Amino acid sequence: MSKKLVAYFSATGVTEKLAKTLAEAVQADLHKIQPVRQYTAQDLDWTDKNSRSSVEMNDKNFRPPIANQVESMAQYDVIYIGFPIWWYVAPTIINTFLESYDLKNKRVIPFATSGSSGMGKTNEELKNSCVGALLKEGKRFQAYAGTAELKAWAQEVER
Repeated sequence: MSKKLVAYFSATGVTEKLAKTLAEAVQADLHKIQPVRQYTAQDLDWTDKNSRSSVEMNDKNFRPPIANQVESMAQYDVIYIGFPIWWYVAPTIINTFLESYDLKNKRVIPFATSGSSGMGKTNEELKNSCVGALLKEGKRFQAYAGTAELKAWAQEVER
C-alpha cells in the first residue's frame, strides 16, 4: 500500500477545496504550500503585465520562496500536486516545491483548477523539476468535483 500526499498551492481557496476532497478520497496526508509572501488580488491580476504573478510567470527560472516544508517527504510514494492554472501551466511556486525534495522513484501526479484553461504545457514545464520521479499526466477539475469522481480518477492514474 502506497503512502500518499496531496500537496497544493491555492491563491484564492478554490484549489484548496479540491485538494481536501482529493486527500479524503485517496486517504492521503494533506500539505498546503504556503508562499513566504501571500498573494493579494492585485498580485493575481493577470491583465496587468506588471503584477507579481505576471512577472513571475514570464520568468521560467523564477522560484518563489516557500514558507513551509513537508517534514518527511521520504515516507511518500505518491505525491498529488495541486494548483490553479496560470498562463496554461502550473505557477512557478510548484517548481519551487518539487525542486525542494528528492523525488527519486516517486509518482508525481498533477491536478489543477481553472476557470476554463486546460493543463496546457504543465507537464512539459514541470518535467525538469521532478528529477528521478515518474511524472504522470495531470488533469484539470471543476472546483466542485466530488469524492467519487476524484477517487475513480486516482485509481486510474495511480497505475
